[in-house]
Amino acid sequence: MKTKPVHINKWLLPFSWLYGLVVYIRNKFFDLGILKHEEFDVPVICIGNITVGGTGKTPHTEYLISILQKKYRVGVLSRGYKRKSSGFVLATSQSTSNDLGDESLQIKRKFPQTIVAVDGNRRRGIRRMLALDDAPEIILLDDAFQHRYVKPSYTIILSDFNRPVYEDSLLPAGRLREPASALKNANMIVITKCTDDLQPIDFRIISHDINAFPYQELYFTTFAYKGLYPVFDGSGDKLPLDSLEDKHVLLVTGIASPKMLIKKLSEYTDRIDTISYPDHYSFKNKDIKHITNKFNNIPSDNKIILVTEKDATRLLFREDISDDIKNSLYYLPIEVAFMDKEDNFKEKIYKHVRENSRNRNIYKK
Repeated sequence: MKTKPVHINKWLLPFSWLYGLVVYIRNKFFDLGILKHEEFDVPVICIGNITVGGTGKTPHTEYLISILQKKYRVGVLSRGYKRKSSGFVLATSQSTSNDLGDESLQIKRKFPQTIVAVDGNRRRGIRRMLALDDAPEIILLDDAFQHRYVKPSYTIILSDFNRPVYEDSLLPAGRLREPASALKNANMIVITKCTDDLQPIDFRIISHDINAFPYQELYFTTFAYKGLYPVFDGSGDKLPLDSLEDKHVLLVTGIASPKMLIKKLSEYTDRIDTISYPDHYSFKNKDIKHITNKFNNIPSDNKIILVTEKDATRLLFREDISDDIKNSLYYLPIEVAFMDKEDNFKEKIYKHVRENSRNRNIYKK
């Protein structure tokens, strides 16, 4: 197991101490009841992290939807990061990334039967969702661990394998939004983005360093890539990953870190050019021109433009993409793959939802 040392801006540590004091006081106000939280009459599962940057919240939320929708009516609520709308917005089949943000739109397109909504005020968002005629029986709160005005019935915290929280520091010196001790508030801790070559000793080392409490479960996941899908309907067929072996790839990303994706693509081709934008980047006309020019200048007849599923949602509604580029534009969806104890994870989730739903119904009666 090899990971790079976590980079800490040591000269910013005094500001991290000040930030930590503010976080401590805020959390203490909630603990003492000075700031109030609200509980709800349905199971509310929070999927969050204690760091800034991508830990895989959306794929793990999608995984939960996939296992829960077989038995329950599922709702997903997030703040809708980088959307251009405001207030409460309920997703429909006509919604765009401007309405919902890219991640919520991705979820709605992939799971059309799921009730998806966005609202920066999570309490109001949940109330509005529960007032619907087809109100959800379970609500998944995406990236809401720091939003303590809602008290979830269950909390899952994700931690990036490549940046261990116990080696990190608070903002701005590091990337922690909360001290590593905040892990104690989780029912489950999931180590995400694990490499495929983890050995039993690696699991034991990480488990020792995380030092989970007896009431907590610890899991390890990685990402699985299933194939290439055309971004625009009717512009092509699904392609297997091994079809990249004879292709030149232009990889365009607007995510926190494309390193894991580049490593995966490198297993199939060594002809990869990249264009990287910041996370949740809103593509502009000049960006489309730059992508088009770079693609046209690749000296190959067998080439493809590859984007992430999240980036695809922001490209779907652009009118400045030529037909040639549309026909060459594919996205690579990712799925969560458990490295161990997947059945145990499912049973813990089912048990919580089952017991919590029953207890709520008894209480209401």
